[in-house]
Amino acid sequence: MANQGYKVGPDAPEEVKYEVAREKDVPLQHGYNGRLTSREAGKVGGPIGGSMVKELIRLAQESLNKKQ
Repeated sequence: MANQGYKVGPDAPEEVKYEVAREKDVPLQHGYNGRLTSREAGKVGGPIGGSMVKELIRLAQESLNKKQ
């Protein structure tokens, strides 16, 4: 995510989606978002989907390495 300009904090990685939503003018809110269209949801999920998973895996591996 960092290579795309988004910071993922180990304590709140989900905050990236709200940052992307603000940049894309998508009315994403904490909690229920059933009123979002598929297009709006895709604007948020598309840029961060695979990258976020990779970053979360990296953070988990880093955490496991610290425990050893």
